[in-house]
Amino acid sequence: MTWYLFLFSFVICQFNFSEPSEKKLSFDMIWRGKSVGTLYATQKKADSKTHYQSSTNIQIKFIKTFDVNYEYDVLFDNEILQSAHVDINYNGNNHAQADTKRKNNEYQVMKDGKLETTFKETIRYSTISMYFEEPVNIGRCYSEQEGDFNTIVHLGNHKYKKTNTSGRESFFFYKNGSLEKAVIDGGIVSFEMVVKEN
Repeated sequence: MTWYLFLFSFVICQFNFSEPSEKKLSFDMIWRGKSVGTLYATQKKADSKTHYQSSTNIQIKFIKTFDVNYEYDVLFDNEILQSAHVDINYNGNNHAQADTKRKNNEYQVMKDGKLETTFKETIRYSTISMYFEEPVNIGRCYSEQEGDFNTIVHLGNHKYKKTNTSGRESFFFYKNGSLEKAVIDGGIVSFEMVVKEN
């Protein structure tokens, strides 16, 4: 009887009964002191997988109306990026699409359905990760939209500068490990992301 109890306990311990967890964030998108949209982001963890999704809608009237929507769908397994899909719509029309997929220890980056590049460097942190995890001791992040790496510099006091390959700089401010605010250089316009209290 003791043997059966030992065997049962051993088998039970082999299974991972960790409860799936979910975290939701929302940010006001501010331009010239006015809210022009919202970013919603979700992080779901189950077993070894972490699934991120975000949706951003920005409407700016600047000479004419710009209505831009970003959709991100990103999957990590064992803290390694497996896939990332980005859709960008501009004034109701598909503007750009980017896909990153890991296969045989190699990443393939597709832009608008065409193979852009391949590389072998393992991705453990990406742009969408910055919404949920302060980049402590992290010097680079993968841009799901651009399909390349951005540099991250710690400026002290939980403030970070992220620079993309075009030289555009964005700043991220954290408190107790959580993102509170970001100042984003979007090219044509710059705007702020400010966390909404849930």
